[in-house]
Amino acid sequence: MFKRLAAAALLAATVVPVSVVHAQRPSPPPGPLTSGFLCCNMRTYGDSISDINYDEQGTSIVAVGTPARITGYDFRFFNLDLAGKPQRIKNDYSRNITLIDFAKRYVVTEDPKQKMAAFPPAVSTAIRAGKVMPGMTREQVLMAIGYPVAGENPSLEAPTWRYWRDSWSEYQVNFDDKGLVKTVVGDPVALSRVLAATP
Repeated sequence: MFKRLAAAALLAATVVPVSVVHAQRPSPPPGPLTSGFLCCNMRTYGDSISDINYDEQGTSIVAVGTPARITGYDFRFFNLDLAGKPQRIKNDYSRNITLIDFAKRYVVTEDPKQKMAAFPPAVSTAIRAGKVMPGMTREQVLMAIGYPVAGENPSLEAPTWRYWRDSWSEYQVNFDDKGLVKTVVGDPVALSRVLAATP
């Protein structure tokens, strides 16, 4: 009897309470601390950027090609230094890709501004303004307005990319068979913010 009580007491002392187990977060994944450049125009809320990249009040643009250095990874975001300012980019809507692959989208090793120098002037102007226009390539659209969230756009080869200006306002970028922008459709307010005037 004494041995059974002693064994039960030992077992009770070694069992971790369920509430403690559920309170623990997974360890951040290790990943490369890459230095490079921001892939695309992204909107920050001050020190935080979401992959949905809403164009809403209170946000400001961090320009494509801004020097970037990844400083660490967390559960659903990665930390980085953008031209000397700490930021984090959060994976809100692209959770079907790994955090490391998510980070590789946004911090690129080749400076996009060097590529932009070879683009037609109207295209480079539109990218700097965060706008898209017919005739743009997929790469140029990414530079201008960022990646479409992977949860709603699992393939970047799809003929239509879905974006949101805010929680209620969707717009779509449609590509032709050559991978060039054919049309941009959406509500008038969204189009006024994202569609560049054609020359």
